[in-house]
Amino acid sequence: MKLHTLKPASGSTHREGKRVGRGEGSGKGGTAARGHKGAGSRSGTSTKRGFEGGQMPLYRRIPKFGFKSLNRVEYAPINLDKLQELAEKGITSVDREVLLTNGLIGKKDLVKILGRGEIKTAITVKADAISAAAQKAIEAAGGSIA
Repeated sequence: MKLHTLKPASGSTHREGKRVGRGEGSGKGGTAARGHKGAGSRSGTSTKRGFEGGQMPLYRRIPKFGFKSLNRVEYAPINLDKLQELAEKGITSVDREVLLTNGLIGKKDLVKILGRGEIKTAITVKADAISAAAQKAIEAAGGSIA
């Protein structure tokens, strides 16, 4: 090992690129590549997200339409064919916990039973909402709504 062969361990030094504002001979002296005058040449400047140099920003150019209710209630749909699959596994009572353990809903989901498919087994169903067609089909099969 000799003094002229010493160098830092790999990854221990990080060079940020050319040092600016260190004299004309450096190639980035004077204005330090910031241009002349204006807010961008000063320290501590930043532009907000979406700023397009004074041009009307995209989010204001695009037309807005429609209405989104802040109080919308979103349900996780469960159809009758899924209930029939659970009934074939031997489950006679379906509620949030059963649906959660079988991976059909998320932890915070509200449940709505819908009428796609058919159900042949009598089961007891407990849900946050149920469609009229689904309720009719469950009761016709001998089941009940809790």
